[in-house]
Amino acid sequence: MVRLITHNLLACHVKGCTTNNFPLVFQDVQVELQEAEFNPDFIRNMLSRLEWTALVNAAKQVGDTSLPPEQPDMIDDELLQKLHHVLMEIHVTDGAMVCQNCSHTYAISNGIPNMLLAEHEIG
Repeated sequence: MVRLITHNLLACHVKGCTTNNFPLVFQDVQVELQEAEFNPDFIRNMLSRLEWTALVNAAKQVGDTSLPPEQPDMIDDELLQKLHHVLMEIHVTDGAMVCQNCSHTYAISNGIPNMLLAEHEIG
């Protein structure tokens, strides 16, 4: 399943697509919520690796508006719970991710993103 924690790491790698290729934009997605065990230490450790604005926008694209637009300096338990939900419990099952730069579409089917490129797209 495509979770937002994974999405936050994905960029377009089509030949010549080197600027504005992150983040990929969700399009026509179907979302499934799957409860996951809360691990606050894991969430705290992931914070420095996340691109906050991309995460907030991706969450909005899948219907979640619980995160603040700017990353707070202080991370309390309530925000950790919200981050856990957004990062670990929202699963994109079908739809697509589209590059903002070259408009290449990466299909998502049965929770699996197809990140393979055609031979002419490889750089």
